Amino acid sequence: MSYVFQTCLLFSTLSGNQQCTDSEILSRFEFQEVHMGVQWRIVLYATDKAIANKAAQNAFSRVKELNKILSDYDPESELNKLCRLSGPGKPIPVSPTLLTVLKKSQALSQETNGAFDVTISPVVRLWRRARRKKAMPTSQRLQEARSKVGYKLMKITQNNQTIELLKNEMRLDLGGIAKGYAADIALKVLKKNGVPRAMVDASGDIVLGDPPPDTCGWKIGIASSDDPKASLDRYLLLHNMAVATSGDALQHVDLDGKRYSHIVDPRTGLGLTDQSRVTVIAPDGTTADSLASAISVLGPEPGIKLLNQKPGTACLILRHENKQIISYESHCFSCYELKQN
Repeated sequence: MSYVFQTCLLFSTLSGNQQCTDSEILSRFEFQEVHMGVQWRIVLYATDKAIANKAAQNAFSRVKELNKILSDYDPESELNKLCRLSGPGKPIPVSPTLLTVLKKSQALSQETNGAFDVTISPVVRLWRRARRKKAMPTSQRLQEARSKVGYKLMKITQNNQTIELLKNEMRLDLGGIAKGYAADIALKVLKKNGVPRAMVDASGDIVLGDPPPDTCGWKIGIASSDDPKASLDRYLLLHNMAVATSGDALQHVDLDGKRYSHIVDPRTGLGLTDQSRVTVIAPDGTTADSLASAISVLGPEPGIKLLNQKPGTACLILRHENKQIISYESHCFSCYELKQN
């Protein structure tokens, strides 16, 4: 998913109605590495540097392993090998990790009637080329790409742990879910290494563990504008949850007088023309990441309707309408906000 919104991690010393943590003798440590083509950041609290270093190293190592499974850029990833080997009548056994991510993807595809669809890669690649060349895809190329897209063309057999792609030359793209899933796993690794007070930020896909010492949660700042230089003016206070944002402020192209997002609607094969930014709060990174992508395509009313059916989720949608930024919020979004005095 995209992550073009401003995020600021601060540490709250405020108390409120939430139950705050007890004071502990812990130190703050921060680590950064590049994985999955983006900057990853881990902030954690530990009793000493050795524990912190080991925990962060193990978490980053696991993310690196996951990239070898889930990447659509690495030609030798398990995902790309599946795409090369499978086809009509050719079910391919896959690892539990890949099976899990594809099952979650398929479930959301069914819920959204295809607004979220990991078989979208053929049209995504077409739009990547269109942005580079600054030229609209031809109708013939678009039709060819769309013929290979459709979540119903991906058959999952749970008992045999196999995936069958029901058309030749299908390609999968997990860009709307992979970083959120990997951030979830990274946080689990940190907890197994005795570091539950941690935050994993995969360039905007943020997964949060227990709060920092003497606080009620991790304070996340967001802006009420999708301008990358906008000031932070709203704050979330979260722990043991995740937050993700999908937007196109930096990644779009103007073609034939119309603005197209890099976010593609799987149902039409076209880049979105509705400029928006979607921030989703959810119990885990996998859910937050994929819902932010799906709601970007669905739009405010159906997107919020979908979200209101899911416990522990909330969203903020900013859209450009009639030269103004209009804000849409789910019922529960304000519940997670830190009220400013």
